[in-house]
Amino acid sequence: MNKVVILGRLTKDPELRFAAGSGTGVSRFTVAVKRQFKKDESDFINCVAFGKTAETISQYFTKGRQIAIVGHIQTGSYDAQDGTKRYTTDVAVESFDFVESSGQDNKQADTSNGGFNEGMTPVDDGDMPF
Repeated sequence: MNKVVILGRLTKDPELRFAAGSGTGVSRFTVAVKRQFKKDESDFINCVAFGKTAETISQYFTKGRQIAIVGHIQTGSYDAQDGTKRYTTDVAVESFDFVESSGQDNKQADTSNGGFNEGMTPVDDGDMPF
């Protein structure tokens, strides 16, 4: 199974482009996700959304806004201008959710619980059977 759930903040405004020929919207953005057990460390996850999802994310989300994403990991490759092969790993967005209201000041958002909702229990990596 290939399923990813992330909660974090956009590092910059999403880039919306439209595919040549089909006109399908494609939005690329990066989400900073705090590491739960490392105080000042984050992972920067590259994400891509398509169609109406891409257009909606680009319309309503800006740098610093918090977003919850469900998707799957997608890998790819391309030939760079210098002739080398480059590999990519992205989260392909299947669905997303607004985590805070648009009127809420991002700097004053409550992050004291590490991004977990009430009723969710953090899991220590030592508790994993694999």
